[in-house]
Amino acid sequence: MEFTDVFITLAVVFGLFMAWGIGANDVANAMATSVGSKALTLKQAIVIAAIFEFAGAYLAGGEVTKTIRKGILDSGMLVNSPDLVIYGMLAALLASGIWLLVATRMGWPVSTTHSIVGAIVGFAIVGIGIDVVQWGKVGSIVASWVISPILSGLIAFLLFMSVQKFILLRDDPLKYARRYVPVYMFLVGFIVTLVTLFKGMKHIGLHTTTMQNYSLAVIFGILVALAGKYMINKIKIDPEADRDFHFTNVEKIFGILMMITACAMAFAHGSNDVANAVGPMAAVVSISQSGVLEQNASLPPWILAVGGAGIIAGLIMYGKRVIATVGKGITDLTPSRGFAATLAAATTVVIASGTGLPISTTHTLVGGILGVGFARGIGAVNMRVVRTIFMSWIVTLPAGAFLSIMFFFMLKGMFSG
Repeated sequence: MEFTDVFITLAVVFGLFMAWGIGANDVANAMATSVGSKALTLKQAIVIAAIFEFAGAYLAGGEVTKTIRKGILDSGMLVNSPDLVIYGMLAALLASGIWLLVATRMGWPVSTTHSIVGAIVGFAIVGIGIDVVQWGKVGSIVASWVISPILSGLIAFLLFMSVQKFILLRDDPLKYARRYVPVYMFLVGFIVTLVTLFKGMKHIGLHTTTMQNYSLAVIFGILVALAGKYMINKIKIDPEADRDFHFTNVEKIFGILMMITACAMAFAHGSNDVANAVGPMAAVVSISQSGVLEQNASLPPWILAVGGAGIIAGLIMYGKRVIATVGKGITDLTPSRGFAATLAAATTVVIASGTGLPISTTHTLVGGILGVGFARGIGAVNMRVVRTIFMSWIVTLPAGAFLSIMFFFMLKGMFSG
């Protein structure tokens, strides 16, 4: 291909920019409950996110990447126009990156999945033709945007109700927190391990049976619970602290659980949302090198690594704004509430990641926080902030599509003369 090196360079630059936007906007979501509930400081949240986002992206990011790279457009209809796919995917990355930068500047937690899907559909309709879009696939993605916050909200609601029933509403909540919090820790370890093994490890050459997966997940869950129990036993209980707020010491125990759940959320987020940056990037690299649109092009590990690195950079450099909106703006979070919201979101994301559906982490997390808020009554939720968030979600699709169409024609004009 004539401009192979130029296209690959642009793909890496735009892909990094898009991944940076994911870090600044979306990872901030993933960490917001931990920071908002004061279970973690901003610095601690960034360190955890850096390690676990990268691990999730690298180890379990392959499945969703296929949907973004090949599932949205009908590759059979693109065989004769690989150059148009290159311009389109580059335009989609640049458009999404710019929209994420604008949204983060405003403190809006928007969906990176919305942005990239809107951008890909936008350039495809105008640049190639309406028939090239696999509307069935797009329909299921759109449906998942509605289902995911509802599912996450429901799980969070039930989790927090269980926390109230088993711990907070008991006569001696501290005693019951020590007893039941390790059970929740087991749950976190079990769920994340299970999904990672089922879907994540195939592209690094690790194949395990279903029985092995469940056994490993149980072992890892037990290890997480034991480590958590050890940390709980080291907490210094201060009876005086409970005078002002009855649950101060109980929330300290939930703070440790929140730390473990934050790791799970970061891992789940990396596995699902790295696809938004590396999917289009992989498509451009693959077509530039081979000159044709391959159905089963493998995903080079370095592309997942670039995505992971960009995500971490975005969080460190610009993540503070969205953390403030999600962590403090929607409802008042404590570690016990934050845990329920985060575990619900992580569970929803890993289920979706396992089925290859690129759902929106933003939607699942906001859904989880709303679920916890509603468990305490509608008065506990700041509906003004929620309205602003919903509006920013609606604007994201057309914004991504419009910018993508504009850049598509610019790139086409520059390279095809």
